[in-house]
Amino acid sequence: MTCIGDGHDGIWNIVRDFAPEHQRREVLDWFHLMENLHKIGGSNQRLNHAKTLLWQGKVDDAIAVFADCNLKQSKNFCAYLEKHRHRIVNYQYYQAEQICSIGSAAIESTVKQIDRRIKISGAQWKLDNVPPVLAHRCAYLNGLIFAR
Repeated sequence: MTCIGDGHDGIWNIVRDFAPEHQRREVLDWFHLMENLHKIGGSNQRLNHAKTLLWQGKVDDAIAVFADCNLKQSKNFCAYLEKHRHRIVNYQYYQAEQICSIGSAAIESTVKQIDRRIKISGAQWKLDNVPPVLAHRCAYLNGLIFAR
């Protein structure tokens, strides 16, 4: 099972309950990783170098890029990399081999669509009915059931 998420602890706490550690692959969302990288600011050359290294999953080399940088933002980013190093994959390889998605944008978009549909004017949802509807939707999207 592949689980993609941003760096928020709440996400990874939920993921931990999905499957035992040896049965899941945790991937830090590429786009959130880049968002955090660009919060550092400063030299575009340094940022692009770190981006290239992270694209290849080279966490130690990316951290070394900021070794001589004393900005608080760079120290925070290096701490973020350390915390999530086991979730930072070789994104280039994963994308080329189509192992799994490297971003959560499609998932986040789907959540927003569901949210909009739940809030349709005049629609009434019983709380107990939401989980079965979502379970059916997931089964359909995973090819486990077919629409008639």
